[in-house]
Amino acid sequence: MPQIPVIDGHNDFPWTARTTRGYSVEGMEDDKLSLHTDIPALRKGGVAGQFWSVWVHSDIGGADAVQATLEQIDFVHRMAARYPDTFRLASTADDVRRSMQDGRVASLIGVEGGSQINGSLAVLRSYARLGARYLTLTWTSSSSWADSATDAAVNNGLTAFGREVIAEMNRIGMLVDLAHASVKTMHDALDASTMPVINSHSGAYAVNPHPRNVPDDVIRRVAAAGGVHMVTFVPSFMCPERRAWVVAGQKGPMPPVDVRTVADHIDHVRSVAGINGVGLGGDFDGTDAMPEGLDTVAGYPNLFAELSHRGWDNDDLRKLASGNVLRVLAGADDDYRSFVRAGTN
Repeated sequence: MPQIPVIDGHNDFPWTARTTRGYSVEGMEDDKLSLHTDIPALRKGGVAGQFWSVWVHSDIGGADAVQATLEQIDFVHRMAARYPDTFRLASTADDVRRSMQDGRVASLIGVEGGSQINGSLAVLRSYARLGARYLTLTWTSSSSWADSATDAAVNNGLTAFGREVIAEMNRIGMLVDLAHASVKTMHDALDASTMPVINSHSGAYAVNPHPRNVPDDVIRRVAAAGGVHMVTFVPSFMCPERRAWVVAGQKGPMPPVDVRTVADHIDHVRSVAGINGVGLGGDFDGTDAMPEGLDTVAGYPNLFAELSHRGWDNDDLRKLASGNVLRVLAGADDDYRSFVRAGTN
């Protein structure tokens, strides 16, 4: 099977670099980092584009959260500068296509958590000017303007300010990311957005009823509006037995999760959304263990081999791996370019 180029929707390497490497960009050419992500693994996996997640734990708030976000954006910029033969900063679909043609990993940025704008549309716009192309509305805790899937509802979905955030994101060409949001927040965001939205890293609730996974009615609405649901690989999101083991305190043998379990979620999302509505958002370096066969970013060919055995042809695999998310990004590029050219507007 020819290598399938991947544009993955979510990788937490910047935060892992903060917590384990002091934001060092050195040594990424070494395949012995004991992380999910390094340059040899990216090459082996066929990763042609990556949304690097710039995430801040909800324990960090206010101006400190803004600072931590800016530090991680700076890390992505420095990483690209340190390895110019491997990475190239990208903010538009055209940038991604040029990087793919030149054999570089297009390095995009996504902000994971609406609290990281600290209630300020000016901060949102500043992230966009630095290259961020999506904002995840929530993380594991509900914010003052959007409810999380894994916290008590405090807003009944989106507040009026939350709808202002979405309107501004639509205006400046930032993609709305529904990952981590409550179902009510997802529906409110779909009602509010005039542009296609993404779900950067979630599973299918019908396959595993985990609160971080997405019900079919939302998956269907995302696709009908031209967006894409990007399937994650997090084992407890993929497998009910693995989730139960985690909830029980990880006692006894760890239930196995492998590439076939991930393929089950992908097949389900395709059955609901259609081939144009499904993508990949692995969440590498955002969780300790990954499924067997997808242990690192080198594992994407194993997933494509499994899907090929299930009847997926190369054209459909390319849509899953990169084509669908690239289409959604391209659809917002004109607004993004206009915003960046306008400078302070």
